[in-house]
Amino acid sequence: MSPLEIHQETHPLLESAAFTTRFAEPLGRTPSPDWLEGLLARQAEVPLPAPDEALRAAIRRLLRHGGFKASGRSKPASEYLIRAVDQGELAPINAAVDACNAVSLHSGLPISVVDLDLARPPFRLAVAGPGQSYVFNASGQEMDLGGLLCLWDASGPCANAVKDSQRTKTRPETRQTLSILWGSVEIPGHAARASAWYRTLLERLGASTLEVELSATNSPAS
Repeated sequence: MSPLEIHQETHPLLESAAFTTRFAEPLGRTPSPDWLEGLLARQAEVPLPAPDEALRAAIRRLLRHGGFKASGRSKPASEYLIRAVDQGELAPINAAVDACNAVSLHSGLPISVVDLDLARPPFRLAVAGPGQSYVFNASGQEMDLGGLLCLWDASGPCANAVKDSQRTKTRPETRQTLSILWGSVEIPGHAARASAWYRTLLERLGASTLEVELSATNSPAS
């Protein structure tokens, strides 16, 4: 797995963390063990402080900075996750997604996971312009991305802190992924701490991880 670089457009509130993962087997042959499924519960013991209102508000401000309305059906994915757990609606999916969900649940940070065999470099983090959108589920529903900070690959936006693109989502054949933790400068160091724990979980599953270099750029979204 070669080192990856992501160009990060200047943003006053973003403090992200990113890494790549290579699994020993395709995700379709990598079921989540009991210990990982056990982390999909709010009462699980984890090495992170419980999310609070200050964190929730900071993440919403991060998403709203470019003009996106981060509420209702467009609220951060981490808030959807907490509600799903509280209502008993969160079921295991695969090792990559379950590890992501466990860390997002306990850190309070939205996290994106993309299949690196479906996404193509160059990668960057930038705010989407008016009228930009992508399909986010298998039924073909589209999400309006205008004003929202997104991960972009060579083909356009492919992930964000609300809903990731269907185009680059994990599948049974997935062997390598890119994870983005959408953190805020208002909670300094939190994304890095959550990322470190996230990587520990994946490596316990037998996967290998590699930190991604985030380089600053002033290039506008296009």
